[in-house]
Amino acid sequence: MTPKFILKLLFRKEKIFQKVFFAAVFTLFATTAGNAQTIKGVITSDAGTLPTANVIGKTFNNSAVSDLQGAFTLTAPTTGDAVIEISYIGFETKSINIKLVNGITDLGFIQMVPDGSASLKEIVVKGTMAPSQAKAYSIKKNSLAIMDVMAADAIGKLPDRNAAEAVQRMQGVAVARYHGEADQASVRGTPFAWTSTLFNGNRLPSSNVMGNRSSVLDAVPSEMIQYVQVAKAITPDMEGDAIGGSINFITRTAPSKRTLNVSAAGGYNTFSENGTYNASVTYGDRFFNNKLGVIVSGAIWSRQWGSDEFAATYNTGAAVVEQKNSLNTVLFKRYMGERETKGLNVGLEYKLTPSDKIFFRGMANKFDDIRPVYESYIDYTNTRFQYNYRYSHYQTALNGFEVGGEHQFAQKIKVDWSYSNHKSDYFLDTPPTSGNKGLPIATFRQKITGGFTDLSSDGKRYWSFDSPNGVGGTVENFETGLANPNEVMDPSKLLLNQLVIAQLDNSERDQIGQINLKVEASSKVNLKFGAKYRHKDRTSTYGSNFVYMPAAALGVPNSPALVPLSNLQTTNFPSGSAFFGNMNGDFSQFIVNPLTKNQLFDMFGTPFQKANGFMDVTSKTNITSLYTGDENVFASYAMAEIDATENFKIVGGIRSEVTKMTLNGTKATTQGTPATVILSPSVVENNYDSFLPMLHLKYKLSDKSNLRAAYTRTFVRPNFGDMTPGSSTNTTSSPMTITQGNPDLKPTFSNNYDLMGEYFFENVGLLSGGAFYKNITDVVFTDVSMQNIDGSDYLVTQAKNLNKASLYGFEAGINKRFDFLNGFWSGFGVEFNYTFIDSETEVPRVSGTTVVQDKTSLPNQSKNLFNAILFYERNGVMVRLAGNYRGNSVESINQQLGPNYYIWTDSNFTVDASATVNINKRLKVFIELNNLTDSPVKMYMGDNKLRVTSQEWYGSRGQAGLRYDIF
Repeated sequence: MTPKFILKLLFRKEKIFQKVFFAAVFTLFATTAGNAQTIKGVITSDAGTLPTANVIGKTFNNSAVSDLQGAFTLTAPTTGDAVIEISYIGFETKSINIKLVNGITDLGFIQMVPDGSASLKEIVVKGTMAPSQAKAYSIKKNSLAIMDVMAADAIGKLPDRNAAEAVQRMQGVAVARYHGEADQASVRGTPFAWTSTLFNGNRLPSSNVMGNRSSVLDAVPSEMIQYVQVAKAITPDMEGDAIGGSINFITRTAPSKRTLNVSAAGGYNTFSENGTYNASVTYGDRFFNNKLGVIVSGAIWSRQWGSDEFAATYNTGAAVVEQKNSLNTVLFKRYMGERETKGLNVGLEYKLTPSDKIFFRGMANKFDDIRPVYESYIDYTNTRFQYNYRYSHYQTALNGFEVGGEHQFAQKIKVDWSYSNHKSDYFLDTPPTSGNKGLPIATFRQKITGGFTDLSSDGKRYWSFDSPNGVGGTVENFETGLANPNEVMDPSKLLLNQLVIAQLDNSERDQIGQINLKVEASSKVNLKFGAKYRHKDRTSTYGSNFVYMPAAALGVPNSPALVPLSNLQTTNFPSGSAFFGNMNGDFSQFIVNPLTKNQLFDMFGTPFQKANGFMDVTSKTNITSLYTGDENVFASYAMAEIDATENFKIVGGIRSEVTKMTLNGTKATTQGTPATVILSPSVVENNYDSFLPMLHLKYKLSDKSNLRAAYTRTFVRPNFGDMTPGSSTNTTSSPMTITQGNPDLKPTFSNNYDLMGEYFFENVGLLSGGAFYKNITDVVFTDVSMQNIDGSDYLVTQAKNLNKASLYGFEAGINKRFDFLNGFWSGFGVEFNYTFIDSETEVPRVSGTTVVQDKTSLPNQSKNLFNAILFYERNGVMVRLAGNYRGNSVESINQQLGPNYYIWTDSNFTVDASATVNINKRLKVFIELNNLTDSPVKMYMGDNKLRVTSQEWYGSRGQAGLRYDIF
């Protein structure tokens, strides 16, 4: 039997692994019990518990590493006198003499003290950053996976107020910014849905509005987080759907001693010209002779905010190719609202016996995003003004709990288990005057009577660089082109043409049960097994709109006249920074006093609509985007950690994830003359196995350096939105069209290769770098093609597994203190990390009668990413100036028209700053400043950055406050 045949058998027979999993486990239970004694303890310091401390038997041959809570388990061969040694970055090595008893010897809390050398002692004791860096670097140094780590107090030293903003400083991580705040994160340039977002090792449910699996992180305050682990090459005991990598947020756990700290701050937003505030409190303690540990933390962040967004749409559907870049509309949009993020985290742990512990974790997070939107359009195609007003109160909730236990089943067998139940909701519950809830939008239109003067020779409006005869200006020097400069948007002429409720109510609940067993087969071999079951329930209403129009706009005789804006209750236009003050020109003509909130809501009520002749014109195909469903996943793994030599470690194993999904929705078929819509139920299923082998090699070059190599196979599941059971067939259009989901989508797989090196400086610093490559298959892409079905031609839009892709890159980073300088200057230091990424995939496009393969990078993939931080830390003073850069990236791909019509996000560079001064041992004052350069978020079409599709400015913000460590 050849090795090649064995590999084929393994890949084809994944279920064999699942069937023998429990048999192997119980065999190990029977064969690993011996005469070994067990030593337990928790390693701690004045800076809290110390994760991944090294514990070595000096009088016997064995070693262990403490977990993230500082706890360790070490086995010794016999009872009697023994000596263990504990070492940690930045702390003195500690030797402990032990009298081993039969069974478990519990050492309780073991206190470590800072290194005695003058420089390190100053860093650890007086420094404001080094304790957290020591913990993060220790976790990184001892991890089996290739990962970067950030600890809670490091997160708090920069003005990052939610979970996504916290990870933007980490090497190889990019974030998406939404109205000035980060809300999603991606690792190594892959699409956001390709990065697995975890809380305490479990993937978060996602109520993402687009139906994909990426988690929106702006609902979680950064104060809830104890550690962030960014794994770039995962091990078999981690969730396998992580092509880019995984970001694991570890919530706070009970401290080793009583802790109570509070913080409060107030600030100012330069755009809204209003105040902000935030506050947090954390309490932790231990009771009943340290058996019961408790942690409670809460945070609130309230801010007034605003932004101006200039947006343009183009006539990409024009029959004449040269006119596809002509302007359709330009939009002046102002947001002025209020955001409030609240979070509560509770953790309990109880030590039943020296070998048994149970725990509980609970969290409740709520993000309220109230943003009235004021939209003023020039519609060049239809020669009219348009004004939209909507009152948006988006609500995101992420709530849940986890219970579990850890047990020393026998001297060499550890078992941990847990059950978790988390739910994510993203919804609107307005307007209260209608039975249909969602986003209420009122649309007013006004004819432009004087026309335009700067049209091109073909009668279209362009930017000057696209114009056939060079007229039209640019965004930077925008002119409306109105023939009559006195023709402005007039409330008495803006007539109500449409009312819409855009439904948005997505929810997803995950219930997860799991068990893991770790077996010490020998002093050099550890075996680990695990199984996890996840049941997911999902509901989505995104894409469903209710539409109401006045009969007069539909041409119905003897209908009530259209209602002008001037006849309705309005309020003053919101104050703040100058309207589009970042652009050259006077745009006051687009300032329109908006409806009051109550007036908008009343317009969706029966009395208003009846009095003004409104009709419900909602299409029956409206419901095809609604669906419910469930997904069941059974995952299991087996892995081995082998100390091949004193310096060479091998970690290998396999993971299997079996997925079974069912979605329920509705099909709509439009046919006949006159056209009629026929609705019918639709159910789709998608079942598949994912078999994931992994191998990690770690070579310890010295006590300060590691060289790592890894091969991992990972995957991502198809998005729910791509498999939606709803479909819409229209036989009355030309060409006839079919838009549908694809239940037969296969998951996207990637073979990943990583080579990384790391060197740890004596003064709690780091130098790291390496290269990576991903070979990706079955990339899911939205395909648009002409198909002949039952003798008729249809334009079919459907997601398909069309592409292969490759991605490669390298990264490097350094964190270095200038302790080689003297006195004041020794407090300076730098952090810098840079990542280069390049990717390629092919997008099929029909050109005439042939299919052309357009080459492009993956969506959301920036070629260049870097963070640059200059810091000063000495004698209780910390100052940080941080720059974050993300290069341009493809945002959306127009398959029909090709690369000249792709939408790109432009490069973005933001500068933030913070400072902290220790007034005394317990009291600190701080100041935080965001977006000092007022860097806009810009998007453009094709190969010219001047062809703007969106450009948004949101100002700077800052705050000052106090942190008080009461205990």
